Amino acid sequence: MTNATTREAKVTRARWIRRPEGSNWGDFGPDDTSGRMNLLTPQRVRAAVAEVREGITHALSLPLTLPGGNGLNPNRFPPVLRPTRRFGEINFNYELRSRVDGATDVLCDDLAVLHLQYSTQWDSFAHAGALFDADGDGVPEPVFYNGFRAGADVVGPSEVHDSGFGGLHERTTSTGGALGIDNLARTGAQGRGVLIDLRRHLGEERTIVGYDTLAEIMAADGVEVEEGDLVCLHTGFAQRLVEMGGDPDPDVLHGACAALDGRDERLQQWITDTGLSALIADNYAVENLPSRPADPPAPELPLHHHCLFKLGVHLGELWHLTPLADDLHRLARSRFLLTAPPLNLPGAVGSPTTPIATL
Repeated sequence: MTNATTREAKVTRARWIRRPEGSNWGDFGPDDTSGRMNLLTPQRVRAAVAEVREGITHALSLPLTLPGGNGLNPNRFPPVLRPTRRFGEINFNYELRSRVDGATDVLCDDLAVLHLQYSTQWDSFAHAGALFDADGDGVPEPVFYNGFRAGADVVGPSEVHDSGFGGLHERTTSTGGALGIDNLARTGAQGRGVLIDLRRHLGEERTIVGYDTLAEIMAADGVEVEEGDLVCLHTGFAQRLVEMGGDPDPDVLHGACAALDGRDERLQQWITDTGLSALIADNYAVENLPSRPADPPAPELPLHHHCLFKLGVHLGELWHLTPLADDLHRLARSRFLLTAPPLNLPGAVGSPTTPIATL
């Protein structure tokens, strides 16, 4: 048996020999793909349902056409809708009588070219991995949560023409494999939401929020985060997008509203210690970008690294939280039932979601 074959067999038997410091790889099993969503037990879901008192619901999704343009991220574009074809003709306002004598039907079908992380979204664990020596051989390799491998588990094309939207083909060319967003879709992503209202305390100027500021705001509002909670950070950023009406000003937005300091080690430790199952915000990336400088080697997205790569904590971005925050403030509450499944799209590394908060 060759050395290469021996190494392949070793990886098959044990996905990793070393796990990142501070990670929970293996704690939910060697093949776990759900991360801290495992903490959303039936008991915790029942506790979440008990938070429903008034019967008020809030849809927390932006229209999928927002932010508008690609000023926030030059690689992501708004959805494109087009008609399908029926018998080689345009299948929109299609009069079926052209095929069936006497038929009165007028039909429309359409398709969408959709950047899955353009608007209100979930990140899967395949969204952000890292170069890490999981084999313990002194050579870092690209891996994802729980040691799943780039190339073996998270697979992309080798040719540029099989990526992007320059020429769409009738075949899939990438997959997040076992770490795809369909894992979250199958669990239903339902539990107790807890809202921390940064905007009410900090206003709408760009504020980099570390652990101390977060703890002060939680103490002032009596907010408690427990194991399994789905934590939502209200900054007002998505409300600004709504008010800009699909024509966002990147210069304004990049200096607007609060964002977490992803390099704050005490903040990272708080995420670890609370046992929260998901971290959600109404801003672009949950964490401030660009992050504070760090000595290399270091991730450019440290909070993504800590949550998606180390802990298996899903990130939610660009959720519309302002109406919910206003109602919670009026009711002197911070907890609610949150239901937020992504699209059940096998292999996708991110997905739109239409979350519902019920008070």
